[in-house]
Amino acid sequence: MSDLPNELMIFAAGFGSRMQPLTADLPKPLVHVEGRSLLDRTLTLAHEAGISNIVVNTHYLAHKIHHHLQNEPVKIINEPELLDTGGGLKNACPLFNETTAFTSNGDAIWSGPNPFSTLALQWRDDCDALLLCAPISQIHGRLPPGDFSISNDGKITRGGDWVYLGVQIIRLSTLNKVTAKVFSLNVIWDLLMERGTLYAAHYSGHWCDIGKPENIALGAAVLGKSDV
Repeated sequence: MSDLPNELMIFAAGFGSRMQPLTADLPKPLVHVEGRSLLDRTLTLAHEAGISNIVVNTHYLAHKIHHHLQNEPVKIINEPELLDTGGGLKNACPLFNETTAFTSNGDAIWSGPNPFSTLALQWRDDCDALLLCAPISQIHGRLPPGDFSISNDGKITRGGDWVYLGVQIIRLSTLNKVTAKVFSLNVIWDLLMERGTLYAAHYSGHWCDIGKPENIALGAAVLGKSDV
């Protein structure tokens, strides 16, 4: 538990193409569900979990996110060109002080336990990355199939009924395995799968992907769930 992170990367650089027309003049992290932006909801969860060093990357309509966060104790790193999730995290590494970090896509609604606290409780020393996942039955706004299968010992393989919820803990040193400037975290995960060091943490609540405008109403409904 000594390498349990206290730092977080929120991915906020993308175009949010599937959220058009809402994202024509608004970055996706600033889309509101029930009166609060997705970014603010993610920040609240992070603060509640005791995460103190938060980094946010920007690209599309970056000035709007910068303005929104001007009074928040976060670090902002702008990407003149999109670096994808892996490249974006690697680019932000100089802003981290520890060897591990949380990452969050920041585009979902949660009903249930704090996702960051849930990951922290299930972190294990033999992980290189721990992905927060839930069965498809707890997922809203997304159709089957899922992303992964999970073995009895928690290791992940591709394909199955478990969905990645966009939040993980990862050892930052794993990013050095890729020399490309622009790359997805999926590249890292595939390497870790081969090594047997990619694990899943089980989320017991409900989760909604705010990937399309019509999912905003679904997200509002998930917020009202009491059966978790």
